[in-house]
This record gives sequence, C-alpha cells and structure tokens, in this order.
Amino acid sequence: MKFLIPTAKEMKQDSTPSLQEIPSQTQPILEQLASFSAEELAHLYKIKPKAAELEYERLQAIQKGQAQAYPALHLFNGLMYRHIKRQSLSTNESAFLEKNVFIASALYGIIPAFEEIAPHRLDFNTKLSIAGQSLKSYWRKDFDRFALENDPLISLLSSEFMDVFSPKVRSQLTIVKFLETKDGRLKSHSTISKKARGAFLTQAIQKQCQTIEDLQTLSFEGFHYQANLSSAKELVFVKEQDD
Repeated sequence: MKFLIPTAKEMKQDSTPSLQEIPSQTQPILEQLASFSAEELAHLYKIKPKAAELEYERLQAIQKGQAQAYPALHLFNGLMYRHIKRQSLSTNESAFLEKNVFIASALYGIIPAFEEIAPHRLDFNTKLSIAGQSLKSYWRKDFDRFALENDPLISLLSSEFMDVFSPKVRSQLTIVKFLETKDGRLKSHSTISKKARGAFLTQAIQKQCQTIEDLQTLSFEGFHYQANLSSAKELVFVKEQDD
C-alpha cells in the first residue's frame, strides 16, 4: 500500500542542500520553461514581475545544473505539509515514509517523499505545451503505470492531480474524503481537507498502516472513519463540529 500526496506552492528551504540532478522526463518541460523570459513567465503563471524574475533565475540555475536541491517532503511547506510529522522521526517512521509515501509533481512526475528537488513553481493547470501535449497528458502514462504497479494506491490528491490519471486507472485509486458535520449537515472545504490529509498521513505513519483495514481504525484531530458513508474505493472520515 502506497500513499500519494500533492505538491504545494509554499516552500521552505531549511535543510542542507545538494546539487540538483535532472530526471530525463523532466528535461523537456524544463527546456520549455527555461526558454521563457521573466516577462513571459509572469504571464504564464499570472504572477508579479518580481516573483517572475525569481522563477526565471531558478529555472536557469536548474537547467545549468547549478540549482540547490532539497528533500521534497521538507521543501514543500503548504498547509497539508505542516500537518505531516516530518521532524524527530523514529527509525520506523522514517522507513515508512521512504518506502510508502510519494509526491505527485508537475515537473518531476511521481517521486519518493525524500527525493531531492529544486525549488520551482509549476502545477498541472499551467497552460504549457510539451511536444503538443498538456502537462497532464505528458505525465499520464507514467502516473497510470505507477498506480497499476502499486495497488492499492491511497490518493490524498486534489482534483487537479487526479485528472492526470486516465479515467479507468483513476477509478481504481482509493481516495480519502474528510468532512465536518455541523447542525446535522456534512460539509467540506479546502482548509479542512488540507489539514486533515496531513493529520491522516501522520497517523498512518505512526501506526505503520499496511492495509485498508488499518486505515479504517485511525482517529485524528476529531475525525473518525464512517463506514456508512464509505465505499470500496472511498474512505470517508467525519469530524463532529461543536455548535
């Protein structure tokens, strides 16, 4: 059983860096991005000139093999990542992360949690054409292959990342949904989901979960598994919210 999590826009460079090695599948994307000027990157990413200039410098450094790289799990620092246990790991916890947790990236594909990557800005919604293909189409075969070779695959991805998989393979993934109930109504929103994904994964790491049945026993930050709302390919956890 493997876990697949998304990247994050927020990054934090607080570990010892090493030099970046560029995977072959990344090279065509990098060549395209590195060919853009800072002004073109500002338009592509819809960001301010100062941020675009920073991204331009990052891309040039990656392409020249001069970029500093960091373990992906520590580099990304979005809300979900801040709720994943990443420090003071036991030997078993570290081994579990290394063996079972993978990150879906628009630049690097699916990579192990501790894979060293360079800081960058790219997501699957970026309108970039690689040999006439969108980023989602470019990576689809690799993503499908990974899913088929790692069944069951537990997806903690948002729809942006799920859409990379072909419809047939997507239907085979086991997704996890997080809901809160208030006044008898179930609700979900981005903040709830991001925090809960991190807390869920932390519990899975700490409990060394090996099966779907193990995941169903988890409780975290008020969330509990709800069998009546779940199905074979969807695990639903609900948190009772005080009035």
